[in-house]
Amino acid sequence: MRATAEPVEGNRVRLSVVIDQSEIDEALDVTAKRLASQVRVPGFRPGRVPRQVLEARLGGAAALRQQALSDALPDLYARAVVDTETDPIASPDIDITSGEDGGPVTFEAVVEVRPVVTIPGYQGLVVTLPPLAASEEEVDRQVDRLREQGGELTGAERPARDGDYLTIDLFGTRPGADDLQVEDYLYELGSGSDVPGLDDELRGTKPGDILQFVAPLPGPGGEEVETSFRVLVKEVQEKVLPVADDAWAAEASEFETVEALRADLRTRIGQMKVVQAQMALRDRALEALVALVEDEAPQIMVDREVNERIHDLQHRLEARRISVEQFLQASGRDEQSLLAELRQESARAVRIDLALRALVEAESIEVTDEELEASLAEMAERDGSDPAQLRDALDHAGRLPAVRSDRRKAKALEWLLDHVELVDEDGKAVSRDELRVDLGTTEEEPEDLETGAGPDEQESDDVEVEETPVDGQP
Repeated sequence: MRATAEPVEGNRVRLSVVIDQSEIDEALDVTAKRLASQVRVPGFRPGRVPRQVLEARLGGAAALRQQALSDALPDLYARAVVDTETDPIASPDIDITSGEDGGPVTFEAVVEVRPVVTIPGYQGLVVTLPPLAASEEEVDRQVDRLREQGGELTGAERPARDGDYLTIDLFGTRPGADDLQVEDYLYELGSGSDVPGLDDELRGTKPGDILQFVAPLPGPGGEEVETSFRVLVKEVQEKVLPVADDAWAAEASEFETVEALRADLRTRIGQMKVVQAQMALRDRALEALVALVEDEAPQIMVDREVNERIHDLQHRLEARRISVEQFLQASGRDEQSLLAELRQESARAVRIDLALRALVEAESIEVTDEELEASLAEMAERDGSDPAQLRDALDHAGRLPAVRSDRRKAKALEWLLDHVELVDEDGKAVSRDELRVDLGTTEEEPEDLETGAGPDEQESDDVEVEETPVDGQP
């Protein structure tokens, strides 16, 4: 087989392919064997039907040849794509131009390809990072959180305010549903109740006050119904926090002094802020690179990415035994808003893919055979398969170039992160040495740090479908 490619109008490529007679004969043999095992002809066992008989049943040798060409064309087209290093993003329009009746076969395939974009100015990108050091206010907040854990409730001789703990009896009646009744319920004022308006009603109350109000609650059929509430305030308590002195620090932590505790918190917060800065570096560097791309993401690529994300979401929901309707209800979305969100994310992923491919070309980034084999070994380990078998399967499917392309884009991202200029929010240069952190220096991560989740809990996906991939496209 010989294949050539030439660009045509509209970001498309025309592949011209010539198939030798020997390859046509092989395709005829394959099709004849397949049909011989499927058809039932009196007097012949399955698989033993002579070709002449098959041709007669199909309508002649030309009909068998046409069937063989139809069977072989998808594989022949895939081989032509690999041989010409074409990067299609849609199904081709294939036209057999000669050889349908005999001799070598030629066909043309016109297909839309991934556009090549430019990224002018990529070598001068600047990324602004969030602060890396813990502020004293952040340390104070963590100290206060520890103090909260040791706080004691005591009666408040004043009207109730946010942060107080109220002991209440609550009664509610709603049409067509069971009454609501809760007694001696300890409620933190301002925490946000499931009863709309409860916080507003309770602010400023004192023990012995009786409140009556109406608020909407879901009825038996899911619709909102007006519910009448009666609330008795039995007690108002405030939380008194311990004094942050050395005695408290020794009791509440493994440290003997408040200063030692604050130093440890300062270190922990700083570590989390560095992890956040590392994430910000990746996200903001990609955003800066994508901003250089003037072209819009091709609609066909966006549609394909949306479909893949929908399929992935459905698969994850099925694994958790959650229906799409339950997911939408729990996330406060409807189907249209979810699709709009997925489409926006998909368009961004496609633009990232195009920008990274442009960077690969601009910097002549290559992947060695050793690096490719290492990537295949990682893929096999994740899938629990044999690397050699995986390689053969990908090679047969024509997917090895895509694996190499993914690795090149990963290297392009590494190049980008190593070459963007880093500054803080005041415009001062930030050294990459400051972004290195050893999270193993502390025995456990602080669970309640306001600086964010630990490295194993980072989420950037708004539909809980995993974080947006670096490449977005194969």
